[in-house]
Formats: sequence, C-alpha cells, structure tokens
Amino acid sequence: MRVGGRLTWGRRARAGAVLTALLAGVVPPAVALVPAAATAGAAAGTPVCQVRDDRLREISGMVATDDGYVVINDGADDEARRRIFFLDQRCAVVRTVSFPSRPRDTEDLAIGRDGTVWVGDIGDNDRTRTTVGVWRLAPGAKQPVLHRMTYPDRPHDAEALLLDASGRPLIVTKGGSGTVFLYAPSTTLRSDATTPLTALGQVTVPTTTTSNPFSFLGRGVITGAASAPDGRRVVLRSYADAFEYDVPDGDVVRALTTGTPRITPLPDEPQGESITYSRDGRSLLTVSESAGQAAGTRSTILRYPATATTVTAVPSTESVDPVTPTSVRPAAGEVGGVDGRTWPLAVGAGTLLVLLGLAGVLWWRHTVRR
Repeated sequence: MRVGGRLTWGRRARAGAVLTALLAGVVPPAVALVPAAATAGAAAGTPVCQVRDDRLREISGMVATDDGYVVINDGADDEARRRIFFLDQRCAVVRTVSFPSRPRDTEDLAIGRDGTVWVGDIGDNDRTRTTVGVWRLAPGAKQPVLHRMTYPDRPHDAEALLLDASGRPLIVTKGGSGTVFLYAPSTTLRSDATTPLTALGQVTVPTTTTSNPFSFLGRGVITGAASAPDGRRVVLRSYADAFEYDVPDGDVVRALTTGTPRITPLPDEPQGESITYSRDGRSLLTVSESAGQAAGTRSTILRYPATATTVTAVPSTESVDPVTPTSVRPAAGEVGGVDGRTWPLAVGAGTLLVLLGLAGVLWWRHTVRR
C-alpha cells in the first residue's frame, strides 16, 4: 500500500529484507550462476475480474468459494483494510468481517471443506515475532478466533498457509535461498493458550527462468499456497511460478518434501503473493498487489490451467479437531536454517559486485519515483 506517494513501513521492510538477505548470505551468490530450467513460451493468465475496491491494494491471500472469493490485505496500516473481504464472482465486495483485535501481518488464506476460513497471521519481515497466529472464521461466525503459535527454533517469515487432510494448518516459510520449511501445531489449537509448532521437513524450490519483477530472488521464495478442493493436489507459488504436487494418500507433508512438482509459469505479475484453486479444481487462480503500480492499476484475478494429474485417492480436508502430528521428520540442518542445496564454493569478487548491483536495482524499484 502507498499513501500519498510514500512507501508503507511494511513494503520498506520487505525491500530492506532483500538487501539483508543478499549481504548476509541467506541468498547465496551462486544462485546467479546456477543454470535454471527453461520456461520458454510462458503465457500470462486469462483475466477473470478486476478488484476495484480501493481498500484492496495489497492483496496477499485468496481462496475461492461457491459464490466468489475471499481475500485479505498484507498487514495494512489502515483499519478499513484490516478485514476479511468477501467478493462476488465479479470481484465486487459484498461483505467484510472485522478482526476482534489488530492482526500483525496477515499473509495467506486457506479454506476447509466445511467452509471454515483460516487466516495466516504469519508474516515477520524482521524475524522478531515471539508468536505467530492463525485466525479461524467458522461458517456463520461474526468474528474470527485467534490461535497463537510459537516456533520451536527461531522466528521465521512466512507467507503461505495450507491445511492437511485432518484440517490442521501448515505454515510454509518464505525462504530466500531456494529452501523453505514446514511447521504445524504439535497439539490441538486453543484460543486461550499458545500452541508450540513442530518442524516437519523442508522443500527445495525448483529453479526456473520465469520473468518476474525480482529476477532470481523472486524465484527462490514461497509467497502463497493452496489445496485443491478434492485434496488431491497442493500448490506453492513464488513471485514467478506455481509448483503443483500430487497428494495420493492425503499426506501433504510427504507430498511436499518428497514429491516432484509440475511447474506453471506465472510471468511478470507485479507482486504475486496469492494463489488458489477454482472450485472445480481445473484452474489455478492468482491475484497480485496493485500498490506501487501505475495510477489506475487494479488487482486482477488471473486464471491458469491446473496441470494434469493421475491421482485417484480423495482424502478429506475438513477442519476438525483434534489433530495428530505427522510422522514425517524434519530434514537434517533444518533447525540451523542450513540450505539443503550444495552451492559452488568458489565465488569471486566479480560475483559480489554483480549481487550488490542487483541489490541496488531492487532497492531502486521499491523507492518512490519523484
């Protein structure tokens, strides 16, 4: 969100986080040197409808419903934007739901088969939060209920939320070097207590060459996630691509940590942080933030064909309690945040200069043009 031509604190923090990642080595220099998978011929999505409500300039999460869509903003400073927005099939706002207290940084949505909407209050650009949370909006409820959680190792920035077969929320961290981590509540969520999270494993983000506003950095982070309505597939997205995984037995964690995804390029979305499946599961739907774009630019929901799958099992994704922890264990090096890839060891001074130049370009793109 921009107000009066100025960057909000949240957007300024995201730009600073990119620079910090580069200089601290979270994004290894070798990322710029490793050959990437080709994505030639990538086509833009088909427009579905435009979101014309001025309160929705920083859409960070979306789910599809039988009547339309539900969306949220990314940590909006304005109270009028800190709501859960229900849209009709033409993208017009038909209802909003307020939070009973101020959320910190809402980044993604998930929806259970019973219609429960989950809001992931999981963003943490500076990685300083002692707790993160999910807001649970049951069908017919007037307000969502907050469930606080805490990581077992250290704070993480996250922008993606999924539900497993039992309806348990799964947090997918944003990453930065091509590896992201999975966390889930270790016990049943309670509104009157903080629930410990448990680490479940790591996912290596496939390497592509899809064009996006953040170059190679945009291809190595996860900014959204969704489950197909029948539970047979899940998808993660970066700023550049969608990665679809088959879930043959209902084990979402195993699918993500051991499966090989099919890739759908999402080229040149201005700041793509949202993805969901259409209600029939045949399409992927995305929407980007419109803040910081040319005057008059509106967020537009885009449709991409979902990739083919041969999965036949249909696990349940209802939002139910209690939940049982998965048996999948975290990969070695997860607690320390070590990247699972093997990067080339020899990086010269020339590579550092290239990275610093890229960092400068990225910073310039986030500054105000006067």
